[in-house]
Amino acid sequence: MEKPVIIFGAGALGKAALEILNKNNIEVYCFLDDHEELHGTEINDVSVLGSTDDDGFLKFIGKKCEAFIAEEETTLRKRHVKLLNDRRKVMPVNLIHPDTSISDHAEMGHGNFLNAKVILGSSAKLGNHCILNTNAVIDHEVKIGDYVQLGAGAIVGTGAEIEDEVFIGTGAVLVPGVKIAKGARIGAGSIVIGNVESGETVFGNPAKPV
Repeated sequence: MEKPVIIFGAGALGKAALEILNKNNIEVYCFLDDHEELHGTEINDVSVLGSTDDDGFLKFIGKKCEAFIAEEETTLRKRHVKLLNDRRKVMPVNLIHPDTSISDHAEMGHGNFLNAKVILGSSAKLGNHCILNTNAVIDHEVKIGDYVQLGAGAIVGTGAEIEDEVFIGTGAVLVPGVKIAKGARIGAGSIVIGNVESGETVFGNPAKPV
């Protein structure tokens, strides 16, 4: 990545994104955020210059700058991705902490956030716009869809399949081969030993529907 990056979102994930870019020696052009009270402020010497739909800044994306969506809420991320697709015909870049471990045989889409010490195993497939927090482990041959979030220390066992928009809490463990359907939520610290249905929330050891 040679171009500077514009970060969409000046919250906690935006600050983490800035740290990853700094560690990779990539310039950050600015933050854009829809909270007007943040406009004109700075985060570690990087300014919050305007809103996420400000054409004065959007016009640089795809020409002079790249973009990353640093919003944890899925609906917001989807909205910003659509804006970039529609107005600029681009996808957000991946942000990968230098302390991650990614197999040469893993596959990854666009707009993903991989924080420190994430492991992505051999033949694993990661979709688009996912958030993998510190120490998350994706074992080999795991398949992950789009807009999936993994909390810090979450472990996904070999051959598991995770569909779109799944949330997996901090420290949760998914045993090998389980299937987690679209929009399901796994509570922090849960041990998942069976399949989880679409939209279902499970918690506990072993995890059960809430």
